[in-house]
Amino acid sequence: MHSDIIIIGAGPGGYETALEAAHRGKSVTLFNGGALGGTCLNEGCIPTKCLCRDSEMVMQFKEADKFGIEDFTFAVDYGKIAARKRETTAQLREGIAMMLKQTGVNVVDAMASFKNASTVVAGGEEYTADDIIIASGSVSKSLPIPGHDLECVMDSTDILNIEYIPASLTIIGGGVIGMEFASIFSGLGSKVTVIEFMKQILPPFDSDIAKRLKQTLSKRGVDIITGAAAKKIERNDDGEISVTYESKGKEQTVVSTDLLMAVGRAPRVEGLNLEAAGVEYSPKGIPVDDGMRTNVEHIYAIGDVNARMMLAHVATFHGIRALNSIDGKSDNIRFDVIPSAVFTQPECGMAGMTEEECKAKGIESITGKSFYRANGKALAMGESEGLCKVIFDKVSRKLIGAHIMGADAALLAQEAVDFMNAGATVEMIKETIFGHPTLSEVLLSAVHAVK
Repeated sequence: MHSDIIIIGAGPGGYETALEAAHRGKSVTLFNGGALGGTCLNEGCIPTKCLCRDSEMVMQFKEADKFGIEDFTFAVDYGKIAARKRETTAQLREGIAMMLKQTGVNVVDAMASFKNASTVVAGGEEYTADDIIIASGSVSKSLPIPGHDLECVMDSTDILNIEYIPASLTIIGGGVIGMEFASIFSGLGSKVTVIEFMKQILPPFDSDIAKRLKQTLSKRGVDIITGAAAKKIERNDDGEISVTYESKGKEQTVVSTDLLMAVGRAPRVEGLNLEAAGVEYSPKGIPVDDGMRTNVEHIYAIGDVNARMMLAHVATFHGIRALNSIDGKSDNIRFDVIPSAVFTQPECGMAGMTEEECKAKGIESITGKSFYRANGKALAMGESEGLCKVIFDKVSRKLIGAHIMGADAALLAQEAVDFMNAGATVEMIKETIFGHPTLSEVLLSAVHAVK
């Protein structure tokens, strides 16, 4: 079977690119090696956000007295929480399947591997195309320490499928995945310990935000140990799991009922038989140019597999860029201005450069900060914990970074992205009317604090 475009992988990058290609009048064959929606919908973004919401509600119920609600009692049924998560992902999968059918995308429920640069094989059948887009996603990584392969060691997929709230949970890794699950299960009642190798949690985030989140979660009872290297995992006869880690030259041990390994993700390149197509790759992924082209003509790689930035919305826009490259079109997509968030409680959002990155690149910057405790809407909501930090280029006075911890931080980061894409300066933002009372005024207050 021949198509204009073959897409390998049906995550956000794959299926949204397939839909866009079909809208452009192309015939498309999409290979779905797992569940439609990929990791994001089935084992990542969406199910974790369901749990984040449940955890947030439980925490609000626990503080009902602060809002004048007395004698309020409730019980948590994790079975129903898990069922809601499954129903949400199933509903979204069905929607994707319907859209693909309506636009005429040929979906093959198998993962494809290359036979040559223009042919792939799946289910014993051969398929050819003028252009091929690899969107195979990523897989969970694991630390190669003794005990890492024990059955009790969960990755993010495993922990999403449990049907209980852990009495105690040790998380190896303080990145986005680790901190989201730390927030989720501490909110639901687990005793959580996080072991992070770096000096701060959330390494990509601005240090001021990471420090404040650590303080906030620590006050809630999450034990966060930074600058610590996990050395060994063991399980005793009672089923308890012990993690030995080294911190400040000393070995220590933490014991818990459950363990999550959350040390990042790796591009999914195994099984693609990239050698047959002559596509260059490494454990770090498939290198591409700014048009998402691999080293082989007419073969492209988008999303997690090219390891440029492992975010679902980035994969989607990688796909648009790849289609534009195929069609010989130019675009104004800015991959240097990308919003990202971690949905802890409170959540964190960021866009653009951190202060540390500015210093490393020799960019003179000026900053401004504001606090949620001075924002009327935040106080009315009972969400006074939070910080907003904005960064401007000192010479051009353009906004080049925004970093927020607090209610709706992800939305505020998106607002900052809009300003960055418009090339907004300190003065332009100050002259923009913000609604009152809104949380967005936190961003405006930070801009007014710039000196």
